[in-house]
Amino acid sequence: MSTSQQDADVRILTVTPEAAGERLDRFLAQALTDVSRSRIKSLIAEGRVKVNDSAMRKAARKLAADDVIRVEIPRPRPATPQAEALPLSIVYEDEHLLVVDKPAGMVVHPAPGHESGTLVNALLHHCGESLSGIGGVKRPGIVHRLDRDTSGLIVMAKTDAAHAGLAEQFAAHGGDGRLHRRYRALIWGVPRLVQGTVTAPIGRHPVDRLRMAVVDESRGRAAVTHYRVLEAFHDAKGRPCAAFVECALETGRTHQIRVHMAHIGHPVMGDPLYARGFAASARRLDDAAQEALQALGRQALHAAELGFVHPITGESMRFSSLLPEDMARLLKSLQQQDKDARR
Repeated sequence: MSTSQQDADVRILTVTPEAAGERLDRFLAQALTDVSRSRIKSLIAEGRVKVNDSAMRKAARKLAADDVIRVEIPRPRPATPQAEALPLSIVYEDEHLLVVDKPAGMVVHPAPGHESGTLVNALLHHCGESLSGIGGVKRPGIVHRLDRDTSGLIVMAKTDAAHAGLAEQFAAHGGDGRLHRRYRALIWGVPRLVQGTVTAPIGRHPVDRLRMAVVDESRGRAAVTHYRVLEAFHDAKGRPCAAFVECALETGRTHQIRVHMAHIGHPVMGDPLYARGFAASARRLDDAAQEALQALGRQALHAAELGFVHPITGESMRFSSLLPEDMARLLKSLQQQDKDARR
């Protein structure tokens, strides 16, 4: 495959005696620190890497001293989603990445039925030419997602190198201490234990394809959620009715917190998929709390804390987000109801 030099970034490398015997893909990964390993593999497969003027499609090819490698990196193609001037709450931004406080109701990535108005559309407009391309396409690199009606912090990469570094951290889900994620949620009822861990595989619901569910290991993927009760709330008769909790993820499955909290009998308040059987519980709330729950119109779940190691600078970064107004109003009404119940 050939691309004019005007349309590509061409790198010329010479193998040193110390690197003799190294695999082609590993040598390039060490030499091209701004290009992800997956991108390097695709460039080799596409015939864009030449060794001594011969296209080399074998990533495992062993190199010899003084081999001359020519790498042709095509300029990023325009992104398929259209850039849109949408309001964004930018918490942090540099030349490599940015952290956004996503509002509830915004879809992260374009999909059938949501081709516009997404976070990606907004980021394409906001970032413009600062996007150097992810996988050869000028687009923001998404390493994790939030459900449409979950609010809070999300990080996006602007470059291949930043994307690769962030993806590695999210793949480890905090097991190596680099990634930190905390969510705040309002749930129905009060768990028996003040803090606990839910360990249950998650997979697609066998009947309702819009939902996820706890399934057996053969049909699902391992999922671990840690929770801690921050506040417990009571109804007018002094019975526990709701709680404010913090959740931390050890894995990153679709709808994980929502599924796991429902699994232990304490679904997220307002959740249209997993709290369907708790409509009657709303009658145990006073008028102010019922009104706040109705106005919420979504699951009461917020990505409140996000921490990671900057993939380029190595700096440890930590961000936090206050509860959005709709969740804060529901929390305040539950606190007042609990206070009234204790009088």
